[in-house]
Amino acid sequence: MKRFTPYSQGVKANVIFFQKGLGAENCWIHDCRSNIPDVTKKDRPLIADMFTGFETCYGKDPNGQSKRKDLGGEGRFRMFSLSAIKDRNYNLDITWLKDDNLEDPNSLPEPQVLASDAITELNACVDELQLILALIETEGGE
Repeated sequence: MKRFTPYSQGVKANVIFFQKGLGAENCWIHDCRSNIPDVTKKDRPLIADMFTGFETCYGKDPNGQSKRKDLGGEGRFRMFSLSAIKDRNYNLDITWLKDDNLEDPNSLPEPQVLASDAITELNACVDELQLILALIETEGGE
């Protein structure tokens, strides 16, 4: 299985795999949204170890031919039939696990922590934009 490290800025997403060249009757989805801390650029960057649970469920065959087990409504790894996806108008924004942080407002961080986290993220964005501007200026000056 190929390893990758995409840039992520507090985005929660599911991992969805399709096999090129093979007809798909089922789609396997690993929930990386519910009850998982946000990935951030500085404080909690995306690392390969975060995919260990998915890789275990996906199996060892890099071509996606390993036997898999749907972990059901309480598990992170589930199978959805193509007909079920078609019934959703091909909308793959599928959730099934209850996100405890969304349901319990008492589990949210204090406002000061939220504001501090937002400032950290905004500063990271400003840093990235400054790098982009520097690259544009360097390339434009040649």
